[in-house]
Amino acid sequence: MAPGSLQGLQLVVSDLHAARAQLVERGVEVSEIRVLGENRNPEPDPLDNVGFVFFDDPDGNSWAVQQISTRG
Repeated sequence: MAPGSLQGLQLVVSDLHAARAQLVERGVEVSEIRVLGENRNPEPDPLDNVGFVFFDDPDGNSWAVQQISTRG
């Protein structure tokens, strides 16, 4: 595959704030946390299943990082 041809890669993490902080610490240009959709069970964390950040890797591939720490 050509560099940058992968779009919409998704990574799931249990703590979106920590994941975003690690990306920023490493110099990655990453979006602010975005809430996409409605979390029907906002406890214990309102970002579960609906919290995302987005970035492009050095090859130009696009990534979405989603928080899922509980299943309900």
